[in-house]
Amino acid sequence: MIGEPMPDILVIGSGAAGAALSLRLSEKGANVVCLEQGDWVDRSRLPKAHLDWEVRGRRHWAANPNVRRWTSDYPVGSDGENPVDIYMYNAVGGSTIGFAGNYWRLAPSDFRVRSLDGVGVDWPLTYADLAPYYTINEAITGVAGLAGDPCGPERDPLPLPPAPLGRPGELLRDGYEKLGWYWWPTEQAIVTAPYAGRAACDNRGWCGFGCPHASLSTADVSYWPRALKNGVELRTNARVREIVLAPDGRARGALYYDESGVIREVQAAVVVVACGGLGTPRLLMMSASSRHPDGLANSSGLVGKHLMTHVQSFAVGMFAETVEGWHGTWGGTVSNRQFYETDPARGYARGFIMSGCRGWSPLNLALQVAPWGSGHHAALDARINREVVMYLCGEDLPEESNRVVLDLEHQDGFGLPGVRTHYTLSDNSKRLGNDMIAHAHQVLRAAGATSVRDFGLSPIWGWHLLGTARMGSDPASSVVDGSNRAHDVGNLFIVDGSSLPTGGGVNPTATIQALALRCADQIWEQRRELGG
Repeated sequence: MIGEPMPDILVIGSGAAGAALSLRLSEKGANVVCLEQGDWVDRSRLPKAHLDWEVRGRRHWAANPNVRRWTSDYPVGSDGENPVDIYMYNAVGGSTIGFAGNYWRLAPSDFRVRSLDGVGVDWPLTYADLAPYYTINEAITGVAGLAGDPCGPERDPLPLPPAPLGRPGELLRDGYEKLGWYWWPTEQAIVTAPYAGRAACDNRGWCGFGCPHASLSTADVSYWPRALKNGVELRTNARVREIVLAPDGRARGALYYDESGVIREVQAAVVVVACGGLGTPRLLMMSASSRHPDGLANSSGLVGKHLMTHVQSFAVGMFAETVEGWHGTWGGTVSNRQFYETDPARGYARGFIMSGCRGWSPLNLALQVAPWGSGHHAALDARINREVVMYLCGEDLPEESNRVVLDLEHQDGFGLPGVRTHYTLSDNSKRLGNDMIAHAHQVLRAAGATSVRDFGLSPIWGWHLLGTARMGSDPASSVVDGSNRAHDVGNLFIVDGSSLPTGGGVNPTATIQALALRCADQIWEQRRELGG
């Protein structure tokens, strides 16, 4: 085992949270080392850099690690009445490298669902506590949109104008107005004009298969260049085996395998875990010891529990006219948050968003609607460039039975365990999801669709993996406090999707990064106590 010089801060994970926290602390003068299990994405291998991008996107770029099987991945199994189709990447930038860039803030009510609606739990902080960090994050990321959404709080102007609505956005706008519902341009982590040395989006669509121009604000192109320039040391292909403790019970650092399989130890005054909704509980459970027999920082027994994924679906309208569904950012049309807050008349708690998209790409569409055989081309021709898609996302309230556990039978290439998820949709989520889909049908019909189809509520998409090391004021019912500091280990911080106590009804990346920036400030303010 080889030891390393001691930095001030050790960050484990280089995704949305790890990147933001590393940059923020480096700006304050901290010496930061970040360990990343994966490597930099070879941008020449991005699917969208090639003509056969749809095929590549379903093979080496597949969102599910069991399909993709990169050397940096670990096995993920899915159980329960509604098994989760996992979406995550182990690479510099984490799962942002495969996201499509929808970039919402949470609403003020999302922080107080127990007080307001008698469900879930309240956060130990408020929207006002996080608002300044949302603004900082939007400037670093390069977010396109328009402030003033009537269903959102007052806020600062966004750095860039929204993406063009295109014909799909115009049709959805007309549908909303016909129903008397409001609409608003969708906020996206996509630079719509030259920004911070990055080229403007050229509207080639299907952003989740990689952006050759780096216009999509993944963490590897937005945060990491700045962090590296500030002196952050990023070690790739560094697979952490466990967090180790000093005799006094504080976190001493981590043991990790380097690319050649040599075990190394890096020590730091402060250790930050930012490995995502599955990777964080996995590492904490792998770090069990006589002092922490059920996993590090797990005196509450809640590490790995309360997994949330959001209630997600798509509704698709077919139109008689062509809609230029191939042109534009994938999610950058118009959205609606009118049904985001609890309405007792609807028969469930909390609510949802409806977010317009372009049409499906040819291969995706063919696999959905075109039968094999003689009718294949006719079915495809009838729909291609004539469909408008709506992405639907609703709140999935925390349930202790929805969880992540270690899978000792299935291991990665270094003999470390994989994980298994256990997930079942709650009755509230089912009622919310079905109503969400029904509202989307209304919008598409009002927009002039000749027919509407939807994806239902299964499979469960694991795009947003949240809640598995949640924050709270009470150590008996949470893993970290309102500063993302572990209740059980005074110099251990956990900041990523796992720390969210509730998930709201929107894509979580903006909130994850705002929390990470705030956590960095908390660490800096507490640095004398922490020994940094």
